[in-house]
This record gives sequence, structure tokens and C-alpha cells, in this order.
Amino acid sequence: MKILALCIGNPERLPGKSYKTGIFKHAVNGAVMIDAEGLVGDAICNRKHHGGVDQAVYIEGSLTLDWWAQELGQPYEPGTFGENMVISDLDNRDIAVGDRFFAGDFVLEVTSSRIPCATFAARMADPTFVKRYTDAARPGIYCRVIKGGVVEAGMPVDHRLFRGEKVTMPELMKTSGRRLSETDRARYLASPIHYKLRALLEAGR
Repeated sequence: MKILALCIGNPERLPGKSYKTGIFKHAVNGAVMIDAEGLVGDAICNRKHHGGVDQAVYIEGSLTLDWWAQELGQPYEPGTFGENMVISDLDNRDIAVGDRFFAGDFVLEVTSSRIPCATFAARMADPTFVKRYTDAARPGIYCRVIKGGVVEAGMPVDHRLFRGEKVTMPELMKTSGRRLSETDRARYLASPIHYKLRALLEAGR
């Protein structure tokens, strides 16, 4: 595995919308500094739902993006889904909360899956895209930064699996907003899940 692309965005207004978004990402050349809040210079416009320490870096796997390129019938440009990082030979469906990615001294830990929203559908110019993305069951990957550093495309990546019981990206998306069984709730809480999800689960919601 290796980093295929690092992507950042500027605040831009979606057609027909009054607000600005940082979802329009583009691949950058050269090294990028990543700290606890993500890629330095990347725009996060809606901090209520995006960004923060447990959604600092958003990853898409190249195998998943290859599938989407076929599904959409056109080549996939890095950053199209608003991702910060594309990793080669990675299928999003294989990733679980607590998995870690190492590149040089840099370390990421998976916290949660992407849940598609209206902004994403507007960016894709497809009002059905939230359902389409959900049905595909290949959600993107949010991570916290365990150790920051300088990274660049081409760097090798080591993927290490979480040693506990798995909570996969497709399962997280499927159960979003639903009440879990006590067994599943305990399994979710035993993983290093996103702090907002943890708070909801601890509150019994």
C-alpha cells in the first residue's frame, strides 16, 4: 500500500446553496503537514458535522474508487468525494474502527464511517446520491491523528488491524441512527470509536 494522493479544498459555494463548503478537494503536489486537526490548509466550513479531532483525516481506498469509477462511468479524480487521502490497494469494506495506518512517523486511527449528506449529493449533482452511496455500502473512512507529521504521495503505508472485535465501515453506516442490541452496543464501545458516537452509545441512544 502507498499514499496515491493527498487532497485539500478551499471554501466554495455549491450551485443553488447559500453556504460554503470545503468538499471540493484537489490533489496537491509535494509534502503536506498533518496535525491533530487534519491537513494544514484544508478548509472545514461546517465544524458541527465535519472535521474535528476524530474526523481529522478522511480516507478513500483505491479499490473502492475504482469501483465507483465503473459505477459512475467516468474516471475518478482524487478529491471528488471530498477525501483527504487516497491509499492504494485498499477496499473501504475491509476497514474497521481501531485499524491504524502508518506512513513514516505518521499514524492514523480509524474512528467512524462517512454518512452521506445533502451537501455530498449536491456536490455530485445527483439528488439520489445519498441513497446510491448508502446502497453501495462502501463508506469512506474517518480517522483521528495519533501522531502527526509531514507526508506526501508515494509514501508506503502499513495497515494494522484492530485486535478487538470488529466494527466495520459498512456496519457503522448501516446502523447509523438505529438503536443497537446490548451486545452490539458493548462491542462498539469496546472499540476506539468517534467520541460523538461514544457519547450517544453511553447515553443509551
